[in-house]
Amino acid sequence: MSWWIWVVIGFLLLCVEFASTTMHLGLFAVGAFVTAIVVATGANVPLSGQIVIFTITSLLSFFFIRPALMKRLRLDEKKVVDSLVGEQAMTLEDIGVGGNGRAEMRGTTWSARNIGETALIRGQRCIVAAVEGLVLHVRAS
Repeated sequence: MSWWIWVVIGFLLLCVEFASTTMHLGLFAVGAFVTAIVVATGANVPLSGQIVIFTITSLLSFFFIRPALMKRLRLDEKKVVDSLVGEQAMTLEDIGVGGNGRAEMRGTTWSARNIGETALIRGQRCIVAAVEGLVLHVRAS
């Protein structure tokens, strides 16, 4: 197979990778480019040998380069879109220590649990310490 076909395959794999951003197919593009370089240097490698070069290079880059890239680009970290922890809420009713009640935050009424060491009275501002499902865990600010 001609070297430019491997280059086209590599660019097609890169295009799909840019759309998916999972760092899977991009490393197979590395294999295609390495195979294109080997064929372009004039090495008389049959198609089966080219496929072996492509496969070995792709798998090596996938297993040895991908983990470093994922860590470097921070693609393996879960991103929190919007965290409510640390924001202020206002109690809508008295909430005893360890008790449940309601609180308002961002114009919405939430179920709230007082995890602090002091009782919260109606209208008191409090800090969101954690969120569990639709329940705010709050404490006095």
